Amino acid sequence: MAIFEGAGVALITPFCTDESVDYDQLEKVIDYQIEKGTDSIIICGTTGEASTMSHEEQLEVVKACVDHVNKRVPVIAGAGSNCTREAVYLAEKSAQIGVDGLLVVTPYYNKATQGGLVQYYTDIAKASDAPIIMYNVPGRTGCNIQPETAAKLVKEVDTIVGIKEASGNISQVAKLMSLTQGDIDLYSGNDDQIVPILSLGGKGVISVLSNVVPTETHEIVASYLAGDVKKSRELQLKYIELIDALFCEVNPIPVKKAMAELGYCTGTVRGPLTEMEPAHAEKMIQIMKKLNIL
Repeated sequence: MAIFEGAGVALITPFCTDESVDYDQLEKVIDYQIEKGTDSIIICGTTGEASTMSHEEQLEVVKACVDHVNKRVPVIAGAGSNCTREAVYLAEKSAQIGVDGLLVVTPYYNKATQGGLVQYYTDIAKASDAPIIMYNVPGRTGCNIQPETAAKLVKEVDTIVGIKEASGNISQVAKLMSLTQGDIDLYSGNDDQIVPILSLGGKGVISVLSNVVPTETHEIVASYLAGDVKKSRELQLKYIELIDALFCEVNPIPVKKAMAELGYCTGTVRGPLTEMEPAHAEKMIQIMKKLNIL
């Protein structure tokens, strides 16, 4: 059984203006997501700015999330690194905290061969019994999980159950689903490709968009899985302009600004990220108003 089906939110981490974690606002954002139908909380991923946190701080945020969610929906914690030992540590400690799954990005900067990826994910899987979703986002990491590699890992390692596919390469995803006969939990990692991924057998999305419109993102997936492809497609296309705005600058700069406009955070990001360009911010705000989000 999949860790979750539907829309999982790649949750922001609210910061105070001094860049410390705002735990009160984190709880409010979590409650908002669950109340609006989000199917899973993904904490300390790319959107959560985990790469700017110490391991201790990251694990504190994961624990705060697990405690506050209190089993209402599955919690999946980011646990990847460009150092296998660090990824193993994060996986082990996150599992001890009580997460329902791990989202493990490929090694970045130093990257890895395909054989290196097999070893990396296998070593992390040995650290805990928590199910693992591999995270393939070559545009950010410079490292691509080839379909044959992902298929090998899913077939040979029991706790590696899924993949968040953000390569943007639909042909690659189709090949993966063919090689695994669909026996892998596939999630879209790109909000503009939710429906195409679902059409190939996807279970849902791990979504930035869901921060801003959780009900509607849930409905894109729920409608498709219920057989209402027309409604799913219409919702996907309705929010394309907003999706584009949310990625007009490096994630999570725009989504932090959007959530600040909604009153859920200060919009503060940690360096090297910077405040959203005023022209981009104004355009996004106008799109949000047009969609009656503001």
